[in-house]
Amino acid sequence: MKNKHVGVLLGGVSAEREISLKTGEAMASALTDKGYRVTKIYVDEDIDRTLRQTPIDVAVLALHGTYGEDGCIQGLLDILGIPYTGSGVLASALAMDKLKAKELFRLHNVPTPAYYAVDESQLDDLEEIHGSFGYPAFVKPRRNGSSVGAGRARTPEELRQRCEEAARFDRSVLVERCIVGREVHVGVLDGRALGGVEIVPKGQFYDYKSKYQSGQSEYHLPPRLTPTRYKGILNIAERAVRSLGCTGACRVDILVTEGENEYVLEVNTLPGMTPTSLLPKIAAAAGMPFGDLCETILLRAGKGGSSPVLDVRPRRSTLAAASASKPA
Repeated sequence: MKNKHVGVLLGGVSAEREISLKTGEAMASALTDKGYRVTKIYVDEDIDRTLRQTPIDVAVLALHGTYGEDGCIQGLLDILGIPYTGSGVLASALAMDKLKAKELFRLHNVPTPAYYAVDESQLDDLEEIHGSFGYPAFVKPRRNGSSVGAGRARTPEELRQRCEEAARFDRSVLVERCIVGREVHVGVLDGRALGGVEIVPKGQFYDYKSKYQSGQSEYHLPPRLTPTRYKGILNIAERAVRSLGCTGACRVDILVTEGENEYVLEVNTLPGMTPTSLLPKIAAAAGMPFGDLCETILLRAGKGGSSPVLDVRPRRSTLAAASASKPA
């Protein structure tokens, strides 16, 4: 791999662009220090042209949010025959779609909070749809990350306000039953849990500010749990990853209640790699420094999506011949 040209894809066009830039800069710097030939590729609407003009052997995905974490860039890289880090198209799309992810969690007996989805066109009927679901509820865009557009609702008025806010980022909104418990995030690498970290945010929940501003959260590594319960939570995280078919490095967000119940909130297929991000903290506690973590992620490129060995795409000459044979 040291002879390969590594492209770190960062930026993107989602609401999480600034976080992606920090993730990409950190990973590019770490891989350069490890001796790899690295080029930073800033992702925008012309990324297909950029990738054709900047030949790379492997792509390190440092993207977050829409068009980066949802299978879109993965599909483009598959078409171009460029192996990449993280999960493939389907697993990325399923994990990004919180509704579909929760449906698969339930199918595979992975515990997750009760929920329903509402489209922006249904907001006038929100009170009727909510019915006896109860309060407080937690509202989030169906397909977004970093807690952008997410918040807690305690009344019908707050519920409508939160849904309207979430609908700014996605036409479909997910409403979950609000679970009171500790937030434990588990790092998973190639299907096996590295460990977990307990988060104690200074705000009402682990929101955007708590995630990315220094000093806004307390971290406990390992979580303040009994060894037996901690082992069970690591097992649940691995099951959640398997239920979606995710590969590479993932982070699983779990709520742990005092009543001995655990609830999986979501699986992040491209977790943040900034100085305040959780996966690097978990890996460091497991004895894996940041540079080693980045290198490990790179060396697993192609495991989830396109294969660097097997290329089943039609050759360009075949495609050209097929196009020429079509009737006018």
